[in-house]
Amino acid sequence: MIRPRRLRRTAAIRGLVREHRPHVEQLVQPIFVAERAEDAVAITSMPGIARHTVEGAVAEARELFALGIKSVMLFGIPASKDAEGSSNYDPQGVVQQTIRGIKAALPEMAVMADLCNCEYTDHGHCGPLNERGEVDNERTIELLIRTAITYADAGVDVVAPSDMMDGRVEAIRHALDARGHTGTAILVHGAKYASAFYGPFREAAGSTPQTGDRRGYQMDPPNVREALREIALDIEEGADAVMIKPGLPYLDIVRAARDAFDVPIAVYNVSGEYAMLKAAIANGWLDGDRAVDETLVAFVRAGADIVVTYFAKEWAARHG
Repeated sequence: MIRPRRLRRTAAIRGLVREHRPHVEQLVQPIFVAERAEDAVAITSMPGIARHTVEGAVAEARELFALGIKSVMLFGIPASKDAEGSSNYDPQGVVQQTIRGIKAALPEMAVMADLCNCEYTDHGHCGPLNERGEVDNERTIELLIRTAITYADAGVDVVAPSDMMDGRVEAIRHALDARGHTGTAILVHGAKYASAFYGPFREAAGSTPQTGDRRGYQMDPPNVREALREIALDIEEGADAVMIKPGLPYLDIVRAARDAFDVPIAVYNVSGEYAMLKAAIANGWLDGDRAVDETLVAFVRAGADIVVTYFAKEWAARHG
Protein backbone atom coordinates (compact mmCIF):
# COMPACT_ATOMS: atom_id res chain seq x y z
CA MET A 1 0.00 0.00 0.00
CA ILE A 2 1.18 3.54 -0.76
CA ARG A 3 1.43 5.38 2.55
CA PRO A 4 2.29 9.09 2.29
CA ARG A 5 2.20 9.17 6.11
CA ARG A 6 5.60 7.45 6.18
CA LEU A 7 7.20 10.77 5.26
CA ARG A 8 5.32 12.62 8.00
CA ARG A 9 6.04 10.23 10.87
CA THR A 10 8.78 12.18 12.73
CA ALA A 11 10.04 15.74 12.91
CA ALA A 12 13.34 14.72 11.33
CA ILE A 13 11.63 13.06 8.36
CA ARG A 14 9.23 15.97 7.90
CA GLY A 15 12.24 18.28 7.83
CA LEU A 16 13.93 16.22 5.13
CA VAL A 17 11.01 16.45 2.72
CA ARG A 18 9.81 19.96 3.52
CA GLU A 19 9.18 21.78 0.25
CA HIS A 20 9.17 25.45 1.27
CA ARG A 21 11.00 27.29 4.03
CA PRO A 22 11.18 31.01 4.71
CA HIS A 23 14.73 32.22 5.28
CA VAL A 24 15.79 35.14 7.41
CA GLU A 25 17.54 36.76 4.42
CA GLN A 26 14.18 36.95 2.61
CA LEU A 27 12.64 39.07 5.33
CA VAL A 28 12.35 42.85 5.40
CA GLN A 29 11.42 44.64 8.64
CA PRO A 30 9.46 47.90 8.23
CA ILE A 31 10.65 50.73 10.48
CA PHE A 32 8.66 53.88 11.26
CA VAL A 33 10.83 56.92 11.94
CA ALA A 34 9.45 60.08 13.54
CA GLU A 35 11.11 63.46 13.08
CA ARG A 36 9.91 64.70 16.50
CA ALA A 37 10.99 62.77 19.58
CA GLU A 38 7.52 63.15 21.12
CA ASP A 39 6.05 61.21 18.16
CA ALA A 40 8.33 58.21 18.74
CA VAL A 41 5.79 56.14 20.65
CA ALA A 42 4.36 52.63 20.67
CA ILE A 43 1.65 51.94 18.08
CA THR A 44 -1.39 50.76 20.01
CA SER A 45 -2.96 48.79 17.16
CA MET A 46 0.31 47.01 16.37
CA PRO A 47 1.62 45.44 19.61
CA GLY A 48 5.40 45.25 19.64
CA ILE A 49 5.83 47.91 16.95
CA ALA A 50 6.75 51.54 17.65
CA ARG A 51 7.79 54.72 15.95
CA HIS A 52 11.50 55.41 16.41
CA THR A 53 13.64 58.51 16.44
CA VAL A 54 16.44 58.56 13.86
CA GLU A 55 18.88 57.35 16.51
CA GLY A 56 16.40 54.71 17.63
CA ALA A 57 15.95 53.49 14.08
CA VAL A 58 19.70 53.05 13.71
CA ALA A 59 19.79 51.09 16.97
CA GLU A 60 16.87 48.96 15.78
CA ALA A 61 18.70 48.26 12.52
CA ARG A 62 21.73 47.08 14.50
CA GLU A 63 19.55 44.64 16.46
CA LEU A 64 17.95 43.35 13.28
CA PHE A 65 21.27 42.87 11.54
CA ALA A 66 22.60 40.90 14.53
CA LEU A 67 19.60 38.57 14.13
CA GLY A 68 20.39 38.03 10.46
CA ILE A 69 17.81 40.44 9.01
CA LYS A 70 19.73 42.38 6.42
CA SER A 71 16.95 44.50 4.92
CA VAL A 72 14.71 47.24 6.31
CA MET A 73 12.02 49.44 4.77
CA LEU A 74 11.70 52.99 6.11
CA PHE A 75 8.55 55.04 6.57
CA GLY A 76 8.79 58.64 7.74
CA ILE A 77 6.56 60.66 10.07
CA PRO A 78 7.48 64.31 9.47
CA ALA A 79 7.17 67.21 11.90
CA SER A 80 5.06 69.21 9.45
CA LYS A 81 2.74 68.50 6.52
CA ASP A 82 1.30 70.54 3.67
CA ALA A 83 -0.88 70.03 0.60
CA GLU A 84 2.13 69.13 -1.57
CA GLY A 85 3.97 66.88 0.87
CA SER A 86 7.06 69.07 0.46
CA SER A 87 8.86 67.74 3.53
CA ASN A 88 9.13 64.40 1.70
CA TYR A 89 11.88 65.66 -0.61
CA ASP A 90 13.80 67.69 1.97
CA PRO A 91 17.43 66.45 1.81
CA GLN A 92 17.49 66.76 5.60
CA GLY A 93 14.16 64.98 6.03
CA VAL A 94 13.62 62.22 8.56
CA VAL A 95 13.96 59.34 6.09
CA GLN A 96 17.01 60.87 4.44
CA GLN A 97 18.70 61.26 7.83
CA THR A 98 17.84 57.69 8.75
CA ILE A 99 19.23 56.32 5.49
CA ARG A 100 22.53 58.06 6.13
CA GLY A 101 22.59 56.90 9.75
CA ILE A 102 21.94 53.25 8.97
CA LYS A 103 24.35 53.11 6.04
CA ALA A 104 27.08 54.70 8.18
CA ALA A 105 26.50 52.21 10.98
CA LEU A 106 25.76 49.15 8.82
CA PRO A 107 27.11 49.52 5.28
CA GLU A 108 25.99 45.99 4.42
CA MET A 109 22.36 46.55 5.45
CA ALA A 110 20.00 46.84 2.47
CA VAL A 111 18.07 50.03 3.13
CA MET A 112 14.76 50.40 1.32
CA ALA A 113 12.57 53.48 1.52
CA ASP A 114 8.86 53.62 0.86
CA LEU A 115 8.28 56.24 -1.83
CA CYS A 116 4.91 57.92 -1.38
CA ASN A 117 3.45 61.20 -0.23
CA CYS A 118 0.58 60.10 2.00
CA GLU A 119 2.52 60.51 5.26
CA TYR A 120 3.57 64.00 4.19
CA THR A 121 0.38 65.59 2.83
CA ASP A 122 -2.02 67.31 5.20
CA HIS A 123 -4.97 65.71 3.37
CA GLY A 124 -3.54 62.19 3.60
CA HIS A 125 -3.67 61.32 -0.08
CA CYS A 126 -0.71 60.00 -2.05
CA GLY A 127 -0.11 63.19 -3.99
CA PRO A 128 -1.33 66.76 -4.53
CA LEU A 129 -4.98 67.16 -5.43
CA ASN A 130 -6.39 68.82 -8.53
CA GLU A 131 -9.40 71.14 -8.72
CA ARG A 132 -11.75 68.12 -8.67
CA GLY A 133 -10.23 66.83 -5.45
CA GLU A 134 -8.51 63.93 -7.22
CA VAL A 135 -4.83 63.02 -6.94
CA ASP A 136 -2.97 64.65 -9.82
CA ASN A 137 -0.97 61.91 -11.53
CA GLU A 138 1.73 64.05 -13.19
CA ARG A 139 2.31 66.42 -10.26
CA THR A 140 2.59 63.42 -7.96
CA ILE A 141 5.22 61.84 -10.20
CA GLU A 142 7.23 65.07 -10.12
CA LEU A 143 7.27 64.93 -6.31
CA LEU A 144 8.18 61.24 -6.30
CA ILE A 145 11.13 61.97 -8.56
CA ARG A 146 12.38 64.76 -6.30
CA THR A 147 12.06 62.51 -3.26
CA ALA A 148 13.67 59.49 -4.94
CA ILE A 149 16.70 61.59 -5.84
CA THR A 150 17.16 62.77 -2.25
CA TYR A 151 16.86 59.18 -1.02
CA ALA A 152 19.45 58.03 -3.55
CA ASP A 153 21.74 60.93 -2.66
CA ALA A 154 21.49 59.80 0.98
CA GLY A 155 22.60 56.29 0.01
CA VAL A 156 19.38 54.27 -0.19
CA ASP A 157 19.69 50.90 -1.92
CA VAL A 158 16.07 50.52 -3.02
CA VAL A 159 13.19 52.95 -3.53
CA ALA A 160 9.73 51.43 -3.24
CA PRO A 161 7.03 53.52 -4.99
CA SER A 162 3.68 52.69 -3.35
CA ASP A 163 1.48 55.42 -4.82
CA MET A 164 0.01 53.54 -7.84
CA MET A 165 0.39 56.50 -10.20
CA ASP A 166 0.57 55.63 -13.90
CA GLY A 167 4.02 55.94 -15.48
CA ARG A 168 5.96 56.63 -12.30
CA VAL A 169 8.46 53.78 -12.65
CA GLU A 170 9.77 54.96 -16.01
CA ALA A 171 9.97 58.57 -14.80
CA ILE A 172 11.80 57.64 -11.58
CA ARG A 173 14.20 55.32 -13.42
CA HIS A 174 15.12 57.97 -15.97
CA ALA A 175 15.60 60.61 -13.28
CA LEU A 176 17.81 58.38 -11.12
CA ASP A 177 19.92 57.30 -14.07
CA ALA A 178 20.34 60.87 -15.29
CA ARG A 179 21.86 61.77 -11.91
CA GLY A 180 24.23 58.82 -11.78
CA HIS A 181 22.13 56.64 -9.48
CA THR A 182 22.13 53.70 -11.86
CA GLY A 183 22.64 51.27 -8.96
CA THR A 184 19.54 52.35 -7.04
CA ALA A 185 16.92 49.64 -7.49
CA ILE A 186 13.16 50.10 -7.80
CA LEU A 187 10.88 47.73 -5.89
CA VAL A 188 7.52 48.90 -7.12
CA HIS A 189 4.17 48.23 -5.52
CA GLY A 190 2.93 46.73 -8.76
CA ALA A 191 -0.40 45.54 -7.37
CA LYS A 192 -1.46 47.57 -4.35
CA TYR A 193 -5.10 46.98 -3.55
CA ALA A 194 -7.54 49.41 -1.93
CA SER A 195 -7.76 47.30 1.19
CA ALA A 196 -9.34 47.38 4.65
CA PHE A 197 -6.14 45.80 6.01
CA TYR A 198 -4.14 49.07 6.06
CA GLY A 199 -5.93 50.56 9.08
CA PRO A 200 -3.22 50.13 11.75
CA PHE A 201 -0.56 51.45 9.35
CA ARG A 202 -2.52 54.64 8.94
CA GLU A 203 -2.42 55.11 12.71
CA ALA A 204 1.31 54.43 12.67
CA ALA A 205 2.07 56.77 9.78
CA GLY A 206 -0.65 59.35 10.35
CA SER A 207 -1.78 58.92 6.75
CA THR A 208 -5.54 58.47 6.90
CA PRO A 209 -7.19 60.46 4.05
CA GLN A 210 -9.08 63.46 5.39
CA THR A 211 -11.66 63.19 2.60
CA GLY A 212 -12.68 60.36 0.32
CA ASP A 213 -10.56 57.24 -0.07
CA ARG A 214 -7.89 55.77 -2.34
CA ARG A 215 -10.08 53.59 -4.53
CA GLY A 216 -9.56 55.91 -7.49
CA TYR A 217 -5.89 54.96 -7.75
CA GLN A 218 -5.34 51.78 -5.73
CA MET A 219 -6.59 48.54 -7.23
CA ASP A 220 -10.07 47.06 -6.90
CA PRO A 221 -9.83 43.86 -4.76
CA PRO A 222 -11.79 41.57 -7.15
CA ASN A 223 -9.37 42.10 -10.07
CA VAL A 224 -6.61 39.67 -11.05
CA ARG A 225 -6.01 40.38 -14.75
CA GLU A 226 -5.66 44.07 -13.97
CA ALA A 227 -2.93 43.27 -11.44
CA LEU A 228 -0.95 41.32 -14.03
CA ARG A 229 -1.32 44.18 -16.51
CA GLU A 230 -0.10 46.68 -13.91
CA ILE A 231 2.91 44.51 -13.11
CA ALA A 232 3.75 43.98 -16.78
CA LEU A 233 3.72 47.75 -17.35
CA ASP A 234 5.97 48.34 -14.34
CA ILE A 235 8.49 45.76 -15.53
CA GLU A 236 8.44 47.28 -19.01
CA GLU A 237 9.13 50.69 -17.45
CA GLY A 238 12.19 49.39 -15.60
CA ALA A 239 11.10 47.98 -12.24
CA ASP A 240 13.70 45.64 -10.75
CA ALA A 241 11.21 43.81 -8.52
CA VAL A 242 7.46 44.03 -7.86
CA MET A 243 5.39 43.98 -4.68
CA ILE A 244 1.93 42.56 -4.02
CA LYS A 245 0.08 44.29 -1.18
CA PRO A 246 -1.66 43.16 1.06
CA GLY A 247 -0.41 39.61 1.50
CA LEU A 248 -2.73 37.02 3.03
CA PRO A 249 -5.94 37.92 1.14
CA TYR A 250 -3.97 38.11 -2.13
CA LEU A 251 -1.86 34.94 -2.21
CA ASP A 252 -3.47 34.07 -5.53
CA ILE A 253 -2.03 37.29 -6.97
CA VAL A 254 1.43 36.39 -5.66
CA ARG A 255 1.19 33.00 -7.35
CA ALA A 256 -0.14 34.47 -10.60
CA ALA A 257 2.69 37.01 -10.68
CA ARG A 258 5.28 34.35 -9.90
CA ASP A 259 4.02 32.19 -12.76
CA ALA A 260 3.87 35.08 -15.23
CA PHE A 261 7.07 37.06 -14.57
CA ASP A 262 10.75 36.36 -14.02
CA VAL A 263 11.59 39.33 -11.79
CA PRO A 264 11.75 38.97 -7.98
CA ILE A 265 8.29 38.99 -6.40
CA ALA A 266 7.77 40.65 -3.02
CA VAL A 267 4.76 40.49 -0.74
CA TYR A 268 3.80 42.88 2.07
CA ASN A 269 2.34 41.20 5.16
CA VAL A 270 0.52 44.42 6.06
CA SER A 271 -0.43 46.02 9.36
CA GLY A 272 -3.99 44.70 9.50
CA GLU A 273 -2.80 41.15 9.00
CA TYR A 274 -0.24 41.64 11.77
CA ALA A 275 -2.77 43.24 14.15
CA MET A 276 -5.34 40.53 13.46
CA LEU A 277 -2.92 37.73 14.32
CA LYS A 278 -1.55 39.58 17.35
CA ALA A 279 -5.05 40.07 18.75
CA ALA A 280 -5.92 36.40 18.34
CA ILE A 281 -2.62 35.36 19.90
CA ALA A 282 -3.07 37.73 22.86
CA ASN A 283 -6.50 36.25 23.52
CA GLY A 284 -5.11 32.72 23.49
CA TRP A 285 -7.10 31.80 20.40
CA LEU A 286 -4.00 30.89 18.37
CA ASP A 287 -0.63 29.34 19.09
CA GLY A 288 1.44 32.41 18.25
CA ASP A 289 4.67 30.80 17.09
CA ARG A 290 2.90 28.30 14.89
CA ALA A 291 0.55 30.91 13.42
CA VAL A 292 3.41 33.24 12.49
CA ASP A 293 5.48 30.38 11.04
CA GLU A 294 2.53 29.19 8.98
CA THR A 295 1.86 32.70 7.70
CA LEU A 296 5.42 33.25 6.48
CA VAL A 297 5.51 29.80 4.90
CA ALA A 298 2.32 30.68 3.01
CA PHE A 299 4.02 33.65 1.37
CA VAL A 300 7.02 31.62 0.29
CA ARG A 301 4.83 28.73 -0.87
CA ALA A 302 2.80 31.16 -3.00
CA GLY A 303 6.01 32.21 -4.74
CA ALA A 304 7.31 35.28 -2.92
CA ASP A 305 11.06 35.85 -2.96
CA ILE A 306 10.89 38.83 -0.57
CA VAL A 307 8.59 39.09 2.45
CA VAL A 308 8.06 42.48 4.07
CA THR A 309 6.62 41.72 7.51
CA TYR A 310 6.31 43.21 10.97
CA PHE A 311 6.96 39.70 12.28
CA ALA A 312 10.52 39.64 10.87
CA LYS A 313 12.33 40.50 14.10
CA GLU A 314 10.45 38.09 16.36
CA TRP A 315 10.65 35.31 13.76
CA ALA A 316 14.40 35.75 13.39
CA ALA A 317 14.86 35.77 17.18
CA ARG A 318 13.15 32.37 17.39
CA HIS A 319 14.84 30.81 14.37
CA GLY A 320 18.33 32.27 14.67
